[in-house]
Amino acid sequence: MEELGSHIVQASSATTGMSVRLGELMLQTTPDRLLALLTFLRNDPKCLFRQLVDVCGVDWPEREKRFDVVYNLLSLKNNQRVRVKVATDETTPVPSCVPVYQAAGWFERETYDLFGVWFADHPDLRRILTDYGFEGHPLRKDFPLTGFVEVRWDDVQKRVIYEPVKLTQEFRRFDFLSPWEGAQQVLPGDEKAQEKAQEKAKTN
Repeated sequence: MEELGSHIVQASSATTGMSVRLGELMLQTTPDRLLALLTFLRNDPKCLFRQLVDVCGVDWPEREKRFDVVYNLLSLKNNQRVRVKVATDETTPVPSCVPVYQAAGWFERETYDLFGVWFADHPDLRRILTDYGFEGHPLRKDFPLTGFVEVRWDDVQKRVIYEPVKLTQEFRRFDFLSPWEGAQQVLPGDEKAQEKAQEKAKTN
């Protein structure tokens, strides 16, 4: 891995960093050099990373460039893998790598849908997993676990409707203890267990 990484760094000027972690080679680059690096990794005889396995995002809200876009590549000929990382923010687009790997189309749409990363020159950058009119990007770490709206079938209007999420306060009281030990109040059904315990104590 170290030898391959050194070859890539020396032969291509598109990398900004290289490391080996958990037995896998990881390369860092910038958005303006991404396509040059991916093209080199695909075509270089010592690399031949012809298969794009996945494109995904990582959210680091505390960073200025809060997103990492991660490309996982596979060389079947050399039986090797490489991971390429690009850092970006909420407004800076990353160039689409569809011209290099055609399979990137749906992967980039998924990353856009779930993280909000914009891919410049993508041929069809639309949401792919969430519904039409969905607000926000659900894999961002600041996205609320309940979401913003809930979907239900309205029998009166005979259609699916969207409503703001409503949480009944009663179901938001948690003591975070064991359900068998933590609850101080009598739970529904517990009174039967108490009655049996009292009857058993009387017979003994």
